[in-house]
Amino acid sequence: MVEWLTSRGLVPYETAVAEMEARVARIVSGEATEAIWLLEHPPLYTAGTSANSDDLTDPGRFPVYDSKRGGQYTYHGPGQRVAYAMLNVGERGRDVRKFVNQLEEWVIATLAEFNVKGERREGRVGVWVVRHDKPLNADGTAQEDKIAAIGVRLRKWISFHGISINVEPDLSHFDGIVPCGIREHGVTSLVDLGLPVTMMDLDVALKRCFHRIFESEPV
Repeated sequence: MVEWLTSRGLVPYETAVAEMEARVARIVSGEATEAIWLLEHPPLYTAGTSANSDDLTDPGRFPVYDSKRGGQYTYHGPGQRVAYAMLNVGERGRDVRKFVNQLEEWVIATLAEFNVKGERREGRVGVWVVRHDKPLNADGTAQEDKIAAIGVRLRKWISFHGISINVEPDLSHFDGIVPCGIREHGVTSLVDLGLPVTMMDLDVALKRCFHRIFESEPV
């Protein structure tokens, strides 16, 4: 059974990391169940284990936190749903690649609930949408924007960190970094795509799709 936790208001990043680490320790010891924690952060940047310092283009704009998760620089802030996944990957097959694939499928399935086609791209982290509403690139291809980020860490086969989906963040806040080290593509959100989706709408879709992708009954 997976416990679903939802925080109202903005959760400081240091608080979230401490709470995740404590929960992971309890899961390892058998004192707690797996959990999905839904929250929002105040505006901030995080640097994953592959972050390049050149990709932090405006270091004084928001607080910057080193993160032990995989990936490069990313932004978190109001209007973005963060879903921290504290799951037992050991009991789910000990296949890290499969687990990351499931996280991607979870995001893609959730976006499909709002008739948004999220896609993977080889060599790019996250989930992307093709912008047929924008002018074509110089080479005749359609523009693509990132709508969701994925970055995880495992400790004794228990995952933490997770996914983030842009519902209605201030997209200009991404200008202080090169998101995930990718310069040639933009960033979007559900509202930017013209969809009046609320955070509550997204949470309902996340729970429904999690059950379908991970075959686990949410609480």
